[in-house]
Amino acid sequence: MKLLRIVLCVLSVVFFTACDRQESKTINMARANWDTGYFHAEIYKIGLEKLGYEIPKLKDVKPGVFYVAAAAGDIDLWVNGWVKTQANYIDETKGKVIPVGYVAKQGGLQGYLIDKKSAEKFNIKSVLDIKKHAKAFDANGDGKADMVACPPGWGCEKVITGHFNELKLGEFINPIKAEYSASLADAISRYKNGGSILYYTWAPNWIFGELKLGKDVVWIEVPSSKTKVVDSKHATKAKINHGFSLDDIRATANKDFLDKNPKVKKFLEAASIPLADISTQNLKMHKGEKSESDVRRHAEEWIKANQSTFDSWIKKAQN
Repeated sequence: MKLLRIVLCVLSVVFFTACDRQESKTINMARANWDTGYFHAEIYKIGLEKLGYEIPKLKDVKPGVFYVAAAAGDIDLWVNGWVKTQANYIDETKGKVIPVGYVAKQGGLQGYLIDKKSAEKFNIKSVLDIKKHAKAFDANGDGKADMVACPPGWGCEKVITGHFNELKLGEFINPIKAEYSASLADAISRYKNGGSILYYTWAPNWIFGELKLGKDVVWIEVPSSKTKVVDSKHATKAKINHGFSLDDIRATANKDFLDKNPKVKKFLEAASIPLADISTQNLKMHKGEKSESDVRRHAEEWIKANQSTFDSWIKKAQN
């Protein structure tokens, strides 16, 4: 009897361990709540569905929500990790959420931009130079320059807050933290009516289809002590400090989920999308093709045009 109990105990441990390691058939996948991240999220979703996973409607969340939910196991993954900008959120998961693969390696350029006409008129090279000309950028009459910034819960909001604290930008700049696309649309309208504009943005982004770098707008320096001066095209100087490090766009996922689903991990490691293709699709959305069916169609069209590449991701995941 004693031997039988031991055998049953061992079998139960093996059984439950095997169950614990069993692959999931459903992936709780999220996507960023900024629309420039929808396209690659949809391509990855289609790829994971091709591997046999069921994926419910993607949850639109901000980084501050995603990493807490992913650490708790309520969300499995997303492909909208700007891992340097979101480093604090990732660190707070204490290893429960990890980056995997590269959607676009060193593909995330961020910083502040100003309309070129104002940069030349006022000889503005750095964000600090705006102090003398704040009224030109003032849209609400409070005497401060208005800058489209980041909504709460985005990783860039924390970085921008750091800039404001270190450089005392709040003395002459008002950061607009309302809904980003709407705030940016207001800035574009102001520019087209002859006004001066200042805004934060990132690439890839549809904005560069509306306001051309080097023609309409230029990057300006943000002399933060946490980042370095780099070569920069279409900027107020040939070398500037963007205030942000060049970022990697990566999938980030619950580590336990990846351990239990090696096919998913292999797929995320294999897949990547050219920045130019993301930017092209982002502009289509901005021009009106922005419904869920439009985004799905854009993703399917991209896959068809890059079928051999897509198929190679699937093959690597299955091996």
